[in-house]
Amino acid sequence: MEAAKIKESVFIASRDLFKKYGYHKTSVNEIAKKARIAKATIYKYFESKEQILDTILMDYLDVNLNEILNNKAKFANEEEHLKALVMRTCRLSYTVCNEFIGWDFVKQNTNSQEFLKNLSDQLETLLLHAYLKLDHFKNNPSRRNGLAFLLKASKSIVFSFAFTSVSEADVRKNFVSFQKDMLPFLVKAAL
Repeated sequence: MEAAKIKESVFIASRDLFKKYGYHKTSVNEIAKKARIAKATIYKYFESKEQILDTILMDYLDVNLNEILNNKAKFANEEEHLKALVMRTCRLSYTVCNEFIGWDFVKQNTNSQEFLKNLSDQLETLLLHAYLKLDHFKNNPSRRNGLAFLLKASKSIVFSFAFTSVSEADVRKNFVSFQKDMLPFLVKAAL
């Protein structure tokens, strides 16, 4: 089997298992079995299970972020457009952690904190580069610092309430609160 097919097989098997069982409850042996390859072959292409997860998440985020940014919905003004983009990307970030990693693992495992910080930083960079392609920012480079502030603040707030929420209802309540009480001020500061 050629390298590209092996990587794709590991990618698909891992994605399916992470979605079904979560990152923590999926072993490399299970990934190898589902991908129909030897465990050692996985390590030939990926340094660790964490690197596999990172590859899956970055692909998922990239695809979904492009869909969000290419949505041609009409907004009253650029402030409303930016609020909608931030809310969609915040929900996307939460969904990634919920679907692929599992919040129990995130909340209970000390190693997950460093992994999530790295993921969060990668996401922030990905978002910054993607948002800078929007007319709001492409045509006005001086807004870059405001955008960086908006993304960093939004990311910190969303991850903090995701960690402290006890139930899905709490998460929804926190998203609504963030959208109504905090996001308008963050967007105004960014613009």
